[in-house]
Amino acid sequence: MSDRGRMEANRQLWDDRVDVHHRSEFYDVAGFREGRGTLGPIELEELGDVAGRGLLHLQCHFGLDTLSLARMGARVTGVDFSEPAVALARTLAADLGIEARFVHSNVYDLTRVLHEQFDVVFTSHGVLTWLPDLPEWARVVARFLRPGGTFVIVDGHPMAQCCEEVDGRLEVRWSLFDKSPAELVTRTTYACDEVLPDARPNFQWTRPVSDMVSALIDAGLRIQRLRELPFDNWRRFPSMTRDEDGWWRMPGDPVPLLVACRAVKPL
Repeated sequence: MSDRGRMEANRQLWDDRVDVHHRSEFYDVAGFREGRGTLGPIELEELGDVAGRGLLHLQCHFGLDTLSLARMGARVTGVDFSEPAVALARTLAADLGIEARFVHSNVYDLTRVLHEQFDVVFTSHGVLTWLPDLPEWARVVARFLRPGGTFVIVDGHPMAQCCEEVDGRLEVRWSLFDKSPAELVTRTTYACDEVLPDARPNFQWTRPVSDMVSALIDAGLRIQRLRELPFDNWRRFPSMTRDEDGWWRMPGDPVPLLVACRAVKPL
């Protein structure tokens, strides 16, 4: 199967997840409608003040983070490859009177339908694992940044993707350096216990953080900061517990669970 075919399989999986996620406590759409922001402190710290800035949000799902950024004063454009997700994002924006634009496209085809540049490009939480070509992804990021613009990513750390908890012990089960896609079949989702309507095959890629950094540098961006963090925003492993700040952590913080990176496009 080609990478395009794998991405199409992934799109079908995410189409299935939209309605389930919309109803889930994890996304808490009711709380968002009442004014709750969805961005965490790491994202907010890396982004800084977005008021008045043009912001492109890649792989935005059904747009809660995008709309949160609009509430903070950003001029937002959200992009996702799932048509039901984009439709829901547009409905939420209209219902809540939030000015936002949403574009239906995968990352690699975006230059065909969007032609402007932005002050900020942003993406977060469960994004890179779905992409087969990091160098091309980084070139797309650079293409949409204005000179002097900022790119921010906060994502699951690839080392965590290689691990599995077995009888209370964390074991490395997959190689961080195996660049072939892992084929999975699932009817579950991180957001809730509800079972998806169909068992969908999906494909994910795992690479070291250095691959992401090198791709961004090769695309012409300058890395300002890179952080590896011992917590996550969801319960990835059974032994994880929530700390006083609401983060999910493993006992003893044995591996990084998040990576945060900020880069700029030189003037």
